Amino acid sequence: MSYNYITADEAAALIQNGQQIAFSGFTPAGATKAIPGAIARKAEAEHAAGRPFKINIVTGASTGDSCDGVLSRAQAINYRAPYQSNADLRAGANSNPNTINFTDLHLSMTPQYMNYGFMGKFDWAIVEAADVSDNGEILLTTSVGIAPTGLKLAEKIILELNEYHSKELRGFHDIYETANPPYRREIPIYSASDRVGAEVVKVDPKKIVGIVRTNKADEVKPFKPSDPITDKIGQNVADFLAAEMKAGRIPPEFLPIQSGVGNIANAVLGALGSNPEIPAFSMYSEVLQDSVVELIEKGRIKHGSATSLTVTPEKIQEIYSNPKFFRERLTLRPQEISNSPEVARRIGVISINTAIEVDLSGNVNSAHIMGKNLMNGIGGSGDFTRAAYLSIYTCPSVAKGGLISAIVPNVSHCDHTEHSVNIIVTENGVADFRCKTPMQRAQLLIDVCANDEYKELLRDFIKAVSCGHTPQTLAKAYAFHEAFVREKDMRKAKFD
Repeated sequence: MSYNYITADEAAALIQNGQQIAFSGFTPAGATKAIPGAIARKAEAEHAAGRPFKINIVTGASTGDSCDGVLSRAQAINYRAPYQSNADLRAGANSNPNTINFTDLHLSMTPQYMNYGFMGKFDWAIVEAADVSDNGEILLTTSVGIAPTGLKLAEKIILELNEYHSKELRGFHDIYETANPPYRREIPIYSASDRVGAEVVKVDPKKIVGIVRTNKADEVKPFKPSDPITDKIGQNVADFLAAEMKAGRIPPEFLPIQSGVGNIANAVLGALGSNPEIPAFSMYSEVLQDSVVELIEKGRIKHGSATSLTVTPEKIQEIYSNPKFFRERLTLRPQEISNSPEVARRIGVISINTAIEVDLSGNVNSAHIMGKNLMNGIGGSGDFTRAAYLSIYTCPSVAKGGLISAIVPNVSHCDHTEHSVNIIVTENGVADFRCKTPMQRAQLLIDVCANDEYKELLRDFIKAVSCGHTPQTLAKAYAFHEAFVREKDMRKAKFD
């Protein structure tokens, strides 16, 4: 079939006010980079002419600034799901009233909600590709995310054919989709390296109404270098897991690791990779970063499975220069598979994610600041936490130079309950909550993980509790947060 090659502006001209679009991208990896900017320009022109123009957007997770950022600044977004990390989008979601209607969703559930019809009709799928055949075989680039689901459900498709990405990516992807209930079967993955699907996404070529040629790298920037705090957190996690293996609670061949995104995650992976007591391990995660690629090259990671290869341009070119080596060691899957609780529980994933705050009962807030302002979203942390062999949450004990404690009497927003959280790690130590009572968890968290400046305040809170199974007094539950709102310092909290 002969496809219609068009410009980004011609593609944007096809998009109408109120339409719903499934965009590729999971982090900046695999996100479209030219068409969103053209849609933003159209939105600005329409607004200047006094006409409404906003679209509804569903992606895999966050995208780059050339998608989320430009569309937010152009006030072109009516609805957005399921996760974001862009300051302009965040501002719209947190404004009052909201200028962007944002829904925070579990990432494994987003493609399923699309399939179930919960999210309505999809007018378009706009997807980045490394190659497309005449018979509708689409080779995705550095992420999979919701792209297969969007391509299947959308009435029409526009592709960004990005020549920056090598066609040698063929063989990296494992495209497997589940059927809807009651016809769903088990996902036949029994190790991180198993492949059970196709190398490409197959669509009806007649649905592809246009292809825009691009040549742009993913907007992935290096994370901040590690510091003494993140290094100590990483070392604490590695030492704990090595001790668990020595005690026989982790098998000698070790278990697959899921790790979140950021400098703490990099520090944790670096510590695991350098610990001589921990054997080479696999990753069954949602995102693979530069540090994973480096550990694969060193033989410390055997296989990396995810939905996104979120690596810097320098690192992706390194992969493209040795595709055979990496094709055998990297697998990119749809996010309902990479984040599948079924698979995570079966293969015994150890999940390691980052908390904003943790309370004395063991509940974790990973999405909101002061209970109301969205930071990024729950992401995939919930997908893994509930199903993990061990669920670990990491965070520095304090923020803003000690003005904020990450250990609080009661979280201001709860994403993960005490029933799903096993281990808390700060730079100060490791609190193991397994099979402990609420009061035991509270005392352990204070003694081991809290910052010294907050320990007595947290003990004062417990003293204020008269009785009950859980250390809680409603009148003082948010004393830390109220002190920060009032005096910009949680250390000013009072419990007398």
